[in-house]
Amino acid sequence: MTAALPASDLHGAGVPQSGLARWLERAPGPVFACYAGLMAFGVYSAMYAFRKPFAVASFTGMTFAGVDYKIALVIAQVVGYALSKLIGVKIIAELPAHRRIIGILLQIGLAEAALVGFALIPPPWNIACLFLDGLALGMVWGMVFGFVEGRRQSDLIGAMLCASFILSSGVVKSVGEWVILRGIASPFWMPAVTGLLFTPLLALCLAGLSVLPPPSAADIAERVERKPMDAASRAHFLKRYAPGLAALVVIYVALTALRDFRDNFAGEVWTEVGLGGRADLFTSTELPTSIVVLIALASLIVLRDNRKGLIANFVLVGIGLAVGAVSSLAFTMQFIGPVAWMTLLGFGLYLAYTPFNGMLFDRLVAATGESATAGFLIYVADASGYAGSVVLTLLRNLPGFHLPWARFLVDISVATGGIGLILLAGAAVYFNRRIVALPA
Repeated sequence: MTAALPASDLHGAGVPQSGLARWLERAPGPVFACYAGLMAFGVYSAMYAFRKPFAVASFTGMTFAGVDYKIALVIAQVVGYALSKLIGVKIIAELPAHRRIIGILLQIGLAEAALVGFALIPPPWNIACLFLDGLALGMVWGMVFGFVEGRRQSDLIGAMLCASFILSSGVVKSVGEWVILRGIASPFWMPAVTGLLFTPLLALCLAGLSVLPPPSAADIAERVERKPMDAASRAHFLKRYAPGLAALVVIYVALTALRDFRDNFAGEVWTEVGLGGRADLFTSTELPTSIVVLIALASLIVLRDNRKGLIANFVLVGIGLAVGAVSSLAFTMQFIGPVAWMTLLGFGLYLAYTPFNGMLFDRLVAATGESATAGFLIYVADASGYAGSVVLTLLRNLPGFHLPWARFLVDISVATGGIGLILLAGAAVYFNRRIVALPA
């Protein structure tokens, strides 16, 4: 059993502060939130450039062990990512603040080395490099979110951070497509080149993130002091809220699988509906989604009562599940076209998916009044979620399974919406009865 570290190690108190850090301590809440949100957004956006660009390449005609080569790459990366999330359940829960920046740099460096290996090592052996790429990057989110959680402005900061994986996936894939179309790099070198293009943004925003002051006394009073969790405290928290957490994890597994499938095979879907080869679609369909989801999630900052904030997160998840299912049915019935469908599906999916990556669990910890970390709960959900992503990808590639990409995406969207809404209602009732709200 690992001994719990003092709270100061979690948020970095006691570390000598720069002038910028002292200014941030005195800055008005909205100013601090915008600064912290932009720095976190930049770091995680840059990380995506080392993870997602390969998905725009089709690798047509290539197979491995009877499996489409691109699907093999996707599975390899997701398996590595899922394994990293599983390891992160312990590491992120116990990680002291002073190791976060070096941890992020180490992960990004290993990922870029893996992408260079992907270009240099001939197929199919380079599939292992995508596994290493996923393994290297799986704990970046937890390290970045450690700077965010436990603050009165966490809803706004977290919304800005979460907007990064909505918008950035499309942006980095558009850049990757541009790199190929302009002849700058081959499909095998394109992922490494795209990562390098985003390195200056990573360095700038990491430096900005490193000077954030720890949560203030007012933050701790409202959102509970966040402390690293040893094995005993992790087991205690999971056991105490097991039924509700189990329902939330199942929902997240389905959402992660759906989100990854849409993300990784958007190129195939666009080609199938007659819109292939348009690099702008990867960004244009995600930009309005990121803006609306950002506004919806950031608006929760006005709810000072943590139980009300938690229930509000459940409401947003429910709306997202419904929008994803209904838009898919509307596309099937030809009420809307493919661009409107992918945009609405993205909006519903990310409105439901995004709260699980920060705000929902941050509010849950605050509402329980227990000393814990949202990062731990995020990684419990993530470790299961990416396993679901692997299963769904394998299902789509079963021998004799010839359902079109778009139809498969429609079916899993509708199933996720229906099942998810039932489980969400149960979780909302459970936590509403189980948790006594902290004083506002």
